[in-house]
Amino acid sequence: MADRPRLRRQAGAWACAFAGLFAAQAWADDGDRVSRTSLLPKYREECAACHIAYPPGMLPAASWQRVMANLPRHYGTDASLDPGTVSALAGWLAANAATGGRRSEPPPEDRITRSAWFVRKHREVAPATWTLPGVKSAANCTACHTRADQGDFNEHNVRIPR
Repeated sequence: MADRPRLRRQAGAWACAFAGLFAAQAWADDGDRVSRTSLLPKYREECAACHIAYPPGMLPAASWQRVMANLPRHYGTDASLDPGTVSALAGWLAANAATGGRRSEPPPEDRITRSAWFVRKHREVAPATWTLPGVKSAANCTACHTRADQGDFNEHNVRIPR
């Protein structure tokens, strides 16, 4: 005669293991590979002072190099930093930049919001959504991605402001 309580415990353990596997896969399927890189504290300090510290995997190294080389003209703002900080952040961004798939293609003007992967991921967002007072711009990730400041862009955590 089979040990039913033991079989139930084993079945429960297997169910939990499979649930964990599928949950991890869902995380990866949402394109959140970029969120797995821990942000450099100096990067977070300098960049998040004005906008979200975008995960380095959102752009290829060539784009990050141009962004860092043009900080005095950073999308209409002077974001100059001292040469040592620029060098450290540029090296870290290059080392953690996108290397494969659609994220490895430099987008027009090195803008994350104009990259092929970004456009594809947000194709169901109505154009009027980007102009909502709570959103204002496609670059304002935290308006809809409630955990973007933690590097979590999982679509299950999206709440579009009304």
